[in-house]
Amino acid sequence: MNRRDALSKVALLIGGTLSAPTLLAMSRAGEAKNTSMALESFSLNDTQRKIVAEVAEHIIPRTSTPGAKDAGVPAFIEMMLNDCYKAPEHKSFLAGVSDLEKKNFLTQSKEQQVATLKQLETDTKELMKQYNVKQVKVGDNVDKESMDADMGVPFWRLMKELTLTGYYTSEQGLKASFVYEPIPGKFENIKLKPGQKAFAY
Repeated sequence: MNRRDALSKVALLIGGTLSAPTLLAMSRAGEAKNTSMALESFSLNDTQRKIVAEVAEHIIPRTSTPGAKDAGVPAFIEMMLNDCYKAPEHKSFLAGVSDLEKKNFLTQSKEQQVATLKQLETDTKELMKQYNVKQVKVGDNVDKESMDADMGVPFWRLMKELTLTGYYTSEQGLKASFVYEPIPGKFENIKLKPGQKAFAY
């Protein structure tokens, strides 16, 4: 399976619910350079890239397995936003990064950074309520969210979605989370032990 195919199935891996712009972005992955589709350019400066990297590492930190930085997630996030998302998400993402920059996120202690991100999580939940978010079923195990607002998915929601998507479609993320069985043999219903990796065939 190539990375583009993995992107189309990643909702099953990370819980089943992705925002509508993310699902649309996944369906557009790789198309921007192959069609006349015009997407606005998106880029981060060096400080913003460092902030995105630190936030991603808080979401998936390095432990006995690779973290978000090890898996190349920060570069993946910028690439996806540039190639596959539209202006509303560009603006909301940049607003979120700028807000963290104003709070001197990079100079905060790890504990302060965690507290800042927890507050951001709370604020985002309240913001999503204002967007009149509704769950729409698009498959047996996949839901998408529709929103009335046109301000773009909030920064924190995009960060989490893109961090998880980038990590679980990377070689490091897959190897850290699954045991690959090239010849699976007979199908068995195996009860996994705590901490045991799932199987990928």
